Amino acid sequence: MPDKGPFILGIETSCDETAAAVVGRDEAGRAAILANVVHSQINEHAAFGGVVPEIAARAHVEVLDGLVRAALSEADAGFEHLAAVAATTGPGLVGGLIVGSVTARAIAQARSLPFLAINHLEGHALTPRLTDEIAYPYLLLLVSGGHTQILLVRGLGLYERWGTTIDDALGEAFDKTAKLLRLGHPGGPAVECAAKTGDSTRFALPRPMRGEVKLDFSFSGLKTAVRLAAERAAPLDEQAVSDLCASFQAAAAASVGDRIARALARFREELPEIASPVLAVAGGVAANRTIRAVLEGEANAAGFAIVAPPLKLCTDNAAMIAYAGLERFEAGRLDPLDTPVRPRWPLDETALPVVGFGRRGAKV
Repeated sequence: MPDKGPFILGIETSCDETAAAVVGRDEAGRAAILANVVHSQINEHAAFGGVVPEIAARAHVEVLDGLVRAALSEADAGFEHLAAVAATTGPGLVGGLIVGSVTARAIAQARSLPFLAINHLEGHALTPRLTDEIAYPYLLLLVSGGHTQILLVRGLGLYERWGTTIDDALGEAFDKTAKLLRLGHPGGPAVECAAKTGDSTRFALPRPMRGEVKLDFSFSGLKTAVRLAAERAAPLDEQAVSDLCASFQAAAAASVGDRIARALARFREELPEIASPVLAVAGGVAANRTIRAVLEGEANAAGFAIVAPPLKLCTDNAAMIAYAGLERFEAGRLDPLDTPVRPRWPLDETALPVVGFGRRGAKV
C-alpha cells in the first residue's frame, strides 16, 4: 500500500449490496482506492422481483466479515494501518444499516479507532471528487433506485436540494417497468437492453414535469402510462416489449433533460463567478447510455463540464463511503460510537418536504 495516508475502511450495507473498501491518499496527496469489494444480492432477490429487506439483512450478516478481510488483503493492509472506520448509517433499509454500522463500531472500539457515520447520499455526492478531483461548488444529479435529486454541493456537509421526486425515483420507475414487462431484476439494465432494438416513437408517453419552473421530478404518471399502453397492446410480442422499453426510456430521458437544463441555468444565475462549472452525475441510473447522452448534450449546450464516475462507482459501493469518511476525518468531523442509524436521512435537512409520496420514501 502507498506510504502516505490516512487510510479509511468503509462499509456499505444500505440496500442489496454488501461492500467493504479501503481508501487513502497516494504519495502526491490524491485520493486512491486501495480496495473495493462488492457482493451483489441479485440472485437472492431475483425470484421476488425486488429487494426483500429481511433477506438483504441476513445476506449482509453472512458475507460482511469476509468482505472486510478481503478488502484489507487487497489493500495489503491490516487494522493497524487504518486511521478510522466509516459505515453507512442512513438512509436505507434499517436491518442492513444496523449490520454494517455494528460491524464498523465493533472494529473501531476494538482497535481504538475513530468512527465515521456516513450518509449514503453524501457518498454518492462526493464520488466525483474521488474520481475526478473536482472542486466545490458543483451541481449534482443523483439518480438511482431510491433517489432522484438535484443538489448544489457547496462544500463538505453543505448541500442545497434544488429538486427531488414527488413520487417515484427514476430507478424505481425503471424497475417497475421491467417487472410489468417481466424482464427480470435488476430492472434498469434489463429495460435498457430491451430498448436497444426498440422503436422509441411507437408509444406516445408523457414527459413528466416538462416545462415546470420548479426543479422537481415525477415518474408515477409515466409508469402508469406504460402500464396502460401495455394493456392496450396486449398480448405483447418481443418487439412490442422492446418498443415500449425504448419509448419509456426516451420519455424518462426527455424529462430528466428538461429538469437539468433548468438547473444548469439556475446555477449560472446564482453562481456567475464560477468560470468552469461542473455537472456531476451519480447513482446507478447514471449508467444508462440514453440518459447520459441527454445529460451530456444539455451540459455542453450550457458550457458545463460533465463528470460521471465509472459504473462500478455509480452503483452502491463502499469506496464512496470510505472517501466520504476520508474527507470528514481530515476535517475533524468524527462521530460517537452510539450514533444511531437513520432509515430516512436527507442531505439537505433544511429543505421543505414536497407534496406527494416522495416525502415518505425510504431513501428520500
